[in-house]
Amino acid sequence: MKLFITDKLLWDLYNFLEKIGDIHDIFSPRPWKEVWCPELHKFWYERRKRQDRKNFSQLIYYLKKKGYIKIKNLEQKQAVLITKKGADKVLKIKFKIQDKKKRPDEKWQMIIFDIPEKKRHLRDLLREYLHLLGYKMLQQSVWICPYDVLKETEAILRKYSLDPYVKLFLIEEVEL
Repeated sequence: MKLFITDKLLWDLYNFLEKIGDIHDIFSPRPWKEVWCPELHKFWYERRKRQDRKNFSQLIYYLKKKGYIKIKNLEQKQAVLITKKGADKVLKIKFKIQDKKKRPDEKWQMIIFDIPEKKRHLRDLLREYLHLLGYKMLQQSVWICPYDVLKETEAILRKYSLDPYVKLFLIEEVEL
C-alpha cells in the first residue's frame, strides 16, 4: 500500500524517535528481568513497539476521519493541513491546559450576551469557550470569571464576529 507523503514523513519521524529510544536503552541500566531472561525481555519490548506503531497509525486515521487534518496537493507536493475544525480543537485544548492566573486587582471579568436564536450554534460555542476559560455561569447569558482572560475572551469574540451581541464588564465584587 502506498503511503501519502505526509504519512511517510510521520512514519519516518516516528521510526527516528524509536531508534533514539533504542540507543537510550543500550546505555540505560537494565532491570533484573532483562539480565536473567533477555529473550523474554526482547519479546515483550518488540511487542510493545508493534503496539505503539499500531496506536500511532490509528491516531493518524482518527485525525483524518474526524476532519481535524486533511491532505492537499500544493504545487505538485502533498501537505497536511489543519482544518478549521482542527484549529478550533487546538484552540480549545490551549484554553483547557492554559495556566489561569487570578487578576492582581482582585476584580472579576463579567460578560453579558444576547445572541439571536438564528445564531444558536455561536451562542453554544461561546458558552463552551467561556467554560474553558474559567468563567462561571450566573445566568444563561451572564458569566463571571476571577481570572485575567480578557485578551482570550476578546479574541474569541472577534474570531466569531460576536462583538455586537456582547458586553464586557470589570466588576469589583460578586455576591454568589
